[in-house]
Amino acid sequence: MQRAVAVRDGRVLTRAPSKKDQLLLFAKNFFKHPKMLGSIIPSSRFLIDKLLAPVDWQKARLFVEYGPGIGNISAEVLRRMHPDARLVLFELNDDFADFLRTGFRDPRLTVLHRSAGDIGAALAELGLGQADYIISGIPFSTMPAEVAEAIADATHAALKPGGQFLVYQFAPKILELLEPRFATIDRDFEAINVPPAQLYFARK
Repeated sequence: MQRAVAVRDGRVLTRAPSKKDQLLLFAKNFFKHPKMLGSIIPSSRFLIDKLLAPVDWQKARLFVEYGPGIGNISAEVLRRMHPDARLVLFELNDDFADFLRTGFRDPRLTVLHRSAGDIGAALAELGLGQADYIISGIPFSTMPAEVAEAIADATHAALKPGGQFLVYQFAPKILELLEPRFATIDRDFEAINVPPAQLYFARK
């Protein structure tokens, strides 16, 4: 059974969890998995705005996000994206996956409790094609090298030609994964974040 879709001014109205619930869950999981999250505070609105700046919201129809956590970036993508677009989230943390499934109410959203390395198979199972944008804040610098390589390969394959991998990290190690796979990589930096973040925009 499909949920009713509320639209205003051409936008789907998304019900998102409260900021208080988001912050409490994020802090709890930071102390449980500090290497997985990297920060005790979710991404700032300054980082989110800069990370999403390259997106063509009118044309894009498929977004993917790795490691959305409490969904503060996801909520902004849902708020801005086209009513016909889809957002697929890959989240391995049990608490976060459950929170995203129950906290957000938007028929364009799919939450998968799977590794980002499964993106190709997962999109095929959902009957979706290649992504316009893949967004990621997962810590490539702390994961095993073979896992990072597999995710980078799968990401490149899952993007359509001209698609972009939008990444924020707290260490520059990801360049070792991006440079052999993407022809164009732009970089930026956001100081108003805890910790300050490096941003990478890699185009296929």
